Amino acid sequence: MAGRAPAEAADTPKVSRRHGGGTVRALLFTVLGEFALPADGSVWTSSLIEVLGRLGVEEKATRQALMRTAGDGWLAAERHGRRTRWRLTPSAERLLTDGTKRIYGFRAAGSRWDGRVVFVLARVPESDRSTRHLLRSRLGWAGFGSPAPGVWISTHTERIDEVESLLAQANVDDGRIFVAEHAGGADLASMVRQAWDLDAVEAEYEEFLAAFAASSTRDPLTRVVELVHAWRRFPSIDPDLPGELLPRRWSGERAAELFTKRHAKWAADARAEWTRLERGGD
Repeated sequence: MAGRAPAEAADTPKVSRRHGGGTVRALLFTVLGEFALPADGSVWTSSLIEVLGRLGVEEKATRQALMRTAGDGWLAAERHGRRTRWRLTPSAERLLTDGTKRIYGFRAAGSRWDGRVVFVLARVPESDRSTRHLLRSRLGWAGFGSPAPGVWISTHTERIDEVESLLAQANVDDGRIFVAEHAGGADLASMVRQAWDLDAVEAEYEEFLAAFAASSTRDPLTRVVELVHAWRRFPSIDPDLPGELLPRRWSGERAAELFTKRHAKWAADARAEWTRLERGGD
């Protein structure tokens, strides 16, 4: 399964056949994670052009995304006569492997909770946009939301090590992490509503359910790409809150069940078609 494109992890699109420039790269990571990573970590240019072409992406846009991705150190080109085979770098393998674990382990059902909350205080100057984007996207991926500038909260105390590593990578030297219990005052749910737009997340779950309601497909390869590409967005927008803090109407668990069911139904045929394309490029 796919991990996250490094700079676009929080920007993956809704289910759509209209793919713009930035989205092409995100789609590329989805394909690489779903098909190249479980194999030998390499892929022919022709296979990627074919799959993304079926999704409405022009060949030129696919080639540009490949060059950008290689330029950023995630792919290495291997020449075979007049053809090119792309191999995942060790950094890309780690990125996609981590993404696989998080995405396939994400249940969206309301996790167990011991009542404690993690607070992260980390202010970054407005002028440092790259660090602010990194912090926002990576903390979001870890299940944190921001109820106020420079303040992040989560119910996942088991992810403190992950946050410490992130702050170090972002060179945020004065970041501070606290673990606390709600003792009184306004209810915790009001802070949750400030940190996350759960109504918007619910709307996206409903859209996902509608998009993949049908179980049949003429092209399981592209349908799996669309399925995984749509689902991989949720770990970065759904904080996986405990049931006590979720709104009464919540479709996350049904969406997770549908994702698992559809992937199981389509995956074998999708991999068979992928193998056919790869052999054709040899």
